[in-house]
Amino acid sequence: MSVQSAGRWRLVAPRGGAANRNSPASLRSRFARNKLAVAGVVVVALFFLFCFLGPLLYSTDQTHTDLTQVNLSPSGAHWLGTDAVGHDELGRLMYGGKVSLLVGLAAGVLATVIGTLWGSVAGYAGGWVDAVMMRVVDAGIAIPALFILLVVSAITTPGVPGLIVILGLVSWLVPSRLVRAETLTLKRRDYVLTLRAIGGSHGRAIARHILPNSVSTIVVAATFQVADAILLVAYVSYLGLGVQPPATDWGGMLSAGLTAAYSGRWWLIVPPGLAIILVVCAFNAIGDGLRDAFDVKGRG
Repeated sequence: MSVQSAGRWRLVAPRGGAANRNSPASLRSRFARNKLAVAGVVVVALFFLFCFLGPLLYSTDQTHTDLTQVNLSPSGAHWLGTDAVGHDELGRLMYGGKVSLLVGLAAGVLATVIGTLWGSVAGYAGGWVDAVMMRVVDAGIAIPALFILLVVSAITTPGVPGLIVILGLVSWLVPSRLVRAETLTLKRRDYVLTLRAIGGSHGRAIARHILPNSVSTIVVAATFQVADAILLVAYVSYLGLGVQPPATDWGGMLSAGLTAAYSGRWWLIVPPGLAIILVVCAFNAIGDGLRDAFDVKGRG
């Protein structure tokens, strides 16, 4: 709307408009109304503190074996008992959580970055370029990611960096489709058409207008990708094809403790199983809360 001040006209954004609805304060307010999403943030924060600060307060040796302390039940000396080679299970839960969270977070971010770039270029270019690029995505989605991971892990033994790269390269397909759909809508907006009319480059249109206005879709997709990556790490490690000892993650702990569970040593399988469930559910709840806050489905 326009108002006159000191003999001049100036533009004033109407209150309650789109700018106010998408302001950081408004987004935080809408996110805070989703109690499950807030609980998810608290759970993720607690697990990061547990895994990264916990070892500073509860120091254990997770490298060397101690056959005199094998399969001990929970006690004051070992709060969650010990495993089959004498490792303190609580310390191992922290140590394995570091790997699971780092790999899941890094792989989720990598997959989102690749998918964002691929989808934005495909959607903006259109025509045969879009058709070829999206057929690549369709072909990739037709092959289960777990199958690809098992094949690669059987050929080579990936460390943490290798696992991040592999997970990122098999998980970018879904984000690319989401960003492409968003780009198809945004590239028809007046500000993009105006930029092209005055000679702006395609790269500038994508970098300055398409991607910034797709941030809600990208952030929500990244949250779900992190949860999926943590599950994929657990799947592969459970089958014995993840990071190799003495390194471990929660999936590897489940695999190592499965047979012991039949002998009544529940502490070898319940803690890592609960950790995976809680973290994955927390990230999914955060994703749902972000989706509602950004109102991805209802945006015009």
